[in-house]
Amino acid sequence: MASIFTKIIEGELPGHFVWKDDVAVAFLSIAPLKPGHTLVIPRAEVDHWIDLEPGVMQHLTEVAHVVGNAIQRAFAPVKVGMTILGLEVRHVHLHVVPIWTPYDLDFANADADAKPEDIAAAAEKLRTELRALGRAEVSD
Repeated sequence: MASIFTKIIEGELPGHFVWKDDVAVAFLSIAPLKPGHTLVIPRAEVDHWIDLEPGVMQHLTEVAHVVGNAIQRAFAPVKVGMTILGLEVRHVHLHVVPIWTPYDLDFANADADAKPEDIAAAAEKLRTELRALGRAEVSD
């Protein structure tokens, strides 16, 4: 059965995409830790990151790096954090999150009631910064 991320990637469910290429996509979390919390996901449905082909993992990290730079520019956090968990959705995904304290990466603090219009606005800020960085992979 397809993961929820596969359904979002295939357009069966909505998503606020900021990046699309042949290997990976990035879209905003619907339960963000902070505004701008972005998920970088391989198109291939793989459960555990250690099962990814090394080149795919490298590509995901490169996308996360670019998205992280856009997050830094758009939200001006102290740092941009990145983590890989994959316990709730069994499809590899890197969380790229603007952070001000270590507690900003605590998933107990996720905003399960985030407003869709706030997520859309954060996505547009990231798209603007990705375009400013010269990225053609920016998704509309």
